[in-house]
Amino acid sequence: MLDAFFKIHDFLVEHSFMPIRRQLMDEVDWNDRLIAIKGGRGVGKTDFLLTCAKEIEQEWERSLVADIDAKRKRKPSKPIRPCLYVSMNDFYFAEHTLVELAGQFVKAGGEYLFLDQLFKYPNWSKELRRCYTKYKKLHIVFCATPVMPLDDDNHDIGEIIKTYNLRGFSFREYLCIQTKRHFRSYTLEEIIQHHASISREICEQVKPLDFFEAYLHHGYYPSYLESKSFEVELLKTMNTQLEVDVLMIKQIDVACLNKLRKLLYIMMREAPCALNVSSIAEEIKLSRATTMNYIKYLKDSRLINLLYLENKNFPMKPSKVFMQNTNLAQMLATRELTKQELYETCFYACVHGSHKLNATERSAMFIVDGKYYFDVRETTPQRDTIRPTAIGTLETGRGNMIPLWLLGFLY
Repeated sequence: MLDAFFKIHDFLVEHSFMPIRRQLMDEVDWNDRLIAIKGGRGVGKTDFLLTCAKEIEQEWERSLVADIDAKRKRKPSKPIRPCLYVSMNDFYFAEHTLVELAGQFVKAGGEYLFLDQLFKYPNWSKELRRCYTKYKKLHIVFCATPVMPLDDDNHDIGEIIKTYNLRGFSFREYLCIQTKRHFRSYTLEEIIQHHASISREICEQVKPLDFFEAYLHHGYYPSYLESKSFEVELLKTMNTQLEVDVLMIKQIDVACLNKLRKLLYIMMREAPCALNVSSIAEEIKLSRATTMNYIKYLKDSRLINLLYLENKNFPMKPSKVFMQNTNLAQMLATRELTKQELYETCFYACVHGSHKLNATERSAMFIVDGKYYFDVRETTPQRDTIRPTAIGTLETGRGNMIPLWLLGFLY
């Protein structure tokens, strides 16, 4: 059976498409034996796995050739295959287990098993634990949806798993793809302290503002590169998030789907905004507690973002709700967003993945990591601002005024 899986693996690796090497590939510790690549629908998790498998195979082949040359050995007649990509919705698993497949793979000399669609496999976390315990030299890397219980939420694998978050394209990645140039990422501290010189250096090579509006409209999801309608693909992605990530994995009655859709519609209609949970609960005819749970499900599935005051969190009411990224915000909005609303959504989407964002009771809009107070503005004020301010239409930074597009270089 391994031969059939390797045939599928080879075809998919050959035809996978990743227009830019994702930075996360260098952040993963490949010595870990159980690795989850967690990300929202449509951000490229499958292509990420296939590209990682391809790179490991190429490195394996180079090491093998070097070893043969150094020791003057013969190349083995049947080469060892170090990697195997498997989709867990294969009919093989109707009669066989993941532990069986892993055993065959290890016996054949394999080391890296890449698993997709794992959430569809019954008792997946228990099987992962058995593989981890039984096959000491096996590394398992799998795609995880945002709502799958991992880490401390999973008693089977919580203490042995290493989880990494894969997001959609950053503005930096989008700019690299569109201009066929390479730009490195920067830390938030680097941007705050040196944004003027960094932005000038980048602007000597390209004009970021010429690409920024297009990125806000469609550049977050890799599907924009395909010939299919981006809007249609995004709608399919959203429906899958609701029907699979929320209903199936959270085990919610399918009869509640319409209420979830209505709740998301309200979010799209109002965001970014402060939430009146009681009013929303009345509109969708649910209790306030159930409505808050549904709002959290939408947040966990990466459809929306919630902004809380410091030291406050779920189940308390958030200060503000945003769509998860500007592509969702624009494509699915029931009204035309103002530039200010769009830029605030962009700021949240750029920063929150690797930093903690909160609302503040001071005059600033955001506080980042409990120490950086930030404002977001559409246009450049005549005078310098008293705190770091991300400005949507600013090309190069000066003083405390930071180009909003530069925050898209955080990853």
